Amino acid sequence: MTITDVGGTTITDEDCLAETLAFNEKFAADAASRPARGPVPSAATLALLRRNRLGADTPPVRLEHGQDRVVAGGVKVRTFVPDRVDGVYLHIHGGSWAFGAADGQDERLWRLAVEARLAVVSVEYRLAPEHPFPAGSDDCEAVARWLVEHAAAEFGTERLLIGGESAGAQLSVLTLLRLRDRHGITGAFRAAHLLYGPYDLSMTPSQRLFGPRPRLSNTESLRGAYELFTPGMGAEQRRDPEVSPLFADLAGLPPARLVVGTEDPLLDDSLFLAQRWRSAGAPVRLDVIAGAMHGFTLFPLTITEREQRRERDFLATA
Repeated sequence: MTITDVGGTTITDEDCLAETLAFNEKFAADAASRPARGPVPSAATLALLRRNRLGADTPPVRLEHGQDRVVAGGVKVRTFVPDRVDGVYLHIHGGSWAFGAADGQDERLWRLAVEARLAVVSVEYRLAPEHPFPAGSDDCEAVARWLVEHAAAEFGTERLLIGGESAGAQLSVLTLLRLRDRHGITGAFRAAHLLYGPYDLSMTPSQRLFGPRPRLSNTESLRGAYELFTPGMGAEQRRDPEVSPLFADLAGLPPARLVVGTEDPLLDDSLFLAQRWRSAGAPVRLDVIAGAMHGFTLFPLTITEREQRRERDFLATA
């Protein structure tokens, strides 16, 4: 692995760039065989996306290690509890706030649970368009509060961590902000792990300029996702910190690790949020993956294996 530091930003995995770019090209070439995700998917497409793994065309694998529960006044979660537990990771899945599920990544979450010695609690938050903002945020907040109150009794530890990918990263930051602003809770979650999140739903420059390139996300699909999640809102309304955490006061948030690829329309979101996080006084690590598109961790790539190891190491030691 090669690492280049450019203006304070760490660009990693340049030694894998040829493989990563070749995968991007193949993904683009296969675009016609996948269900169209944007700008606004049809009901049939949305149903298909909800049945299948994120970024793929097959149903997810459900492991017997996962347990479905109902907590926090009716919110569903899926838990993975290894033999040794040194902490609890509140995981919030991605999927443009409209698809994805708590049981969509059982293999990855069970592996993380075992290797990082974490009980993993993945939130089955309500999805748009049936349940637009703030339903998903409300569910994540409820589960976070439940963990603050019950983690010691349920899992034998008060060491809490939070994170997610894409929409789940945005919801993770909003959850920390809600705990602080609505309940006066700071410090309960020791760290945040945020993969390629959208933190400005009024659209950062990289979102607007990415264009129609056939990747897992592009400018049109992002616009469509924002319309499903926040219907009827204009750009100015979407700058509300309740929706776009890039505009929030980030004081009192825990150390964080942010990850994004150079070929992700959400690149600026992580660059800008990392700077604001750091300016608010908390340690932050930003890793920019050379050539990686949005959602790269969903695919069998060398950079995915490396990223999963880095995620495990960060969460195990945070």
